Amino acid sequence: GNCAILKPSEIASHTSTVVADMIGKIFDPAYVAAVEGGVEVSQQLLAEKFDHIFFTGGTKIGRIVMEAAAKHLTPVTLELGGKSPCIVDSDIQIEYTAKRIAWGKFINAGQTCIAPDYLLVDKKVKPQLMQAIKSSILEFYGDDPQTSPDYSRIINQRQLERLSAFIKDGEIVIGGKVKPEDRYIAPTVLDNVSWDSPVMQDEIFGPILPVLEYEDFGDAIAQINARPKPLALYLFSKDKQKQERVLRETSSGGVCINDTVMQVGVTTLPFGGVGESGIGSYHGKASFDTFSHYKSVLQKSFWLELQWRYAPYKGKLDLIKKAIG
Repeated sequence: GNCAILKPSEIASHTSTVVADMIGKIFDPAYVAAVEGGVEVSQQLLAEKFDHIFFTGGTKIGRIVMEAAAKHLTPVTLELGGKSPCIVDSDIQIEYTAKRIAWGKFINAGQTCIAPDYLLVDKKVKPQLMQAIKSSILEFYGDDPQTSPDYSRIINQRQLERLSAFIKDGEIVIGGKVKPEDRYIAPTVLDNVSWDSPVMQDEIFGPILPVLEYEDFGDAIAQINARPKPLALYLFSKDKQKQERVLRETSSGGVCINDTVMQVGVTTLPFGGVGESGIGSYHGKASFDTFSHYKSVLQKSFWLELQWRYAPYKGKLDLIKKAIG
């Protein structure tokens, strides 16, 4: 097996403490250890020579990790996220589509790397879908999600301020309520958002769902391809040809058809990004492959020696040609 050092994020301080305590109780620190701390600790770790570095986080820090790894020619696996689009075709089951989108977007208050970042909806079904998403949010979290035991809070004040600024980038369909003292942002759906809006520039990583529309399916694909490759791409459609077209004409870490987020729980599916959303993959056997070096070995005996492979080669050329095909 591999020796390992784990460095949990200092931003999620309680989780970091739980992970460090658990690792300390279970493993001999000579083999597996958890190290807590801030940026300085991360920089010290990155200065060391490892056989492999695995990082989960944003693209900006991913570049820093990769640059540090390059000094030692250390291979990396980077799971970086990005703006995962969700295309909604007109040929769908509205209720199930709305529920699955609302669940995938607002679980953990949108703070998951594969949450649907924005919707790209066929104009013909947009009004019905918006109403169904509103109904799903009410069903999940009630009239006041702030009092729901199933609705999370934003990780810190800095992220709350960043996210709050996005709410003005569109027309509020539902939500929009912010309580800084509770680090609370209501599940929010925005309509009439433009591609140039600040909310459409970087990964949202929060409970704000911009909704854009299209009339031509090809235009929807073109808009996605005009942007960095996402970690996940979602498509809701019964149309097999459109499903195949999205798989054929787009590039993303993974694709989930007619659901959201669930692909991450399938251990037989390697999980990872492409381009700016990451390098490499893991989960299930893919994790063993990622953290393993496949060493090629050739072993021969002494019972026979093929003299024709040695010089001089005069008169042996025809025999060699036959031997190697």
